[in-house]
Amino acid sequence: MSVALAPQFATRVRREEPLSRHTSWHVGGPAEVFFNPRDREDLGAFLRTVPPEVPIHWIGLGSNLLVRDGGLRGVVISTHGTLDVLERRSETTVLGEAGVACARIARQCIRWGLGPAEFFAGIPGTLGGALAMNAGAFGGQTWAHVRSVETIDRRGRIRRRERAEYQVGYRQVIAPAAEEWFLAAELFFERRAGDHAGEVQKLLAQRKASQPIGEWSCGSVFTNPPGDHAARLIEAAGLKGFRIGDASVSEKHANFIINHGQASAGDLERLIGHVRATVERVHGVALHPEVRIVGVP
Repeated sequence: MSVALAPQFATRVRREEPLSRHTSWHVGGPAEVFFNPRDREDLGAFLRTVPPEVPIHWIGLGSNLLVRDGGLRGVVISTHGTLDVLERRSETTVLGEAGVACARIARQCIRWGLGPAEFFAGIPGTLGGALAMNAGAFGGQTWAHVRSVETIDRRGRIRRRERAEYQVGYRQVIAPAAEEWFLAAELFFERRAGDHAGEVQKLLAQRKASQPIGEWSCGSVFTNPPGDHAARLIEAAGLKGFRIGDASVSEKHANFIINHGQASAGDLERLIGHVRATVERVHGVALHPEVRIVGVP
């Protein structure tokens, strides 16, 4: 059954939009309804028109997402190119909306003399996604800098929540309410003297040297098990270069899986399953995907 929308939005959504256009793996079937709001007021008005039984999904830069080939039923809301306010609120606090690219946070905080924020340059997504999973890089984690967040629910109601209302762990965030999504966050840093611009460049060079930057991937596929690294376990199991269809385990960094151009979401998901099964058989360690796998096979 087709999702019915209010007339003012019926002409603005895209129906059966290929999500391969919106994910860094360049795979994924169609979104039943795809919507890109102009701003938070537009978003709230849209949410109020979505029937309560229709599922709602969110996508930023699509860098931590595997959408299956059957696509996503319901509504997909894209924050790409919108909800991108980034402003300084005080000597040590910054407000960022969900659609702000994490790399931009790193660059701007350095201009403002705030830090440590360089680690954000290593997160290939938006602040909304980083908040949802406590994304991190180079030893830093998003929620270590969160003071409060703004959320929005299905009725378009905006709420401010304190950091203490969330249970936060390694690549995991448990929210106090279901169907309440991140709209913005107030982040805190320290004042720093001196020129730190070179630090981002140094970290990016380190990332380029160790990761398959420029190839179609989702970033790290698995979380690191306690006291170890997923990449080390995968490489030690002899899986570098292992291929299913047009998807392979990266030769450069074993915790990356590459789409060489023609892989399907099914190829990628099967390869993820093969890596998990092999690592558990060889090492007795169960790897857990960091990437979110959603949609209809």
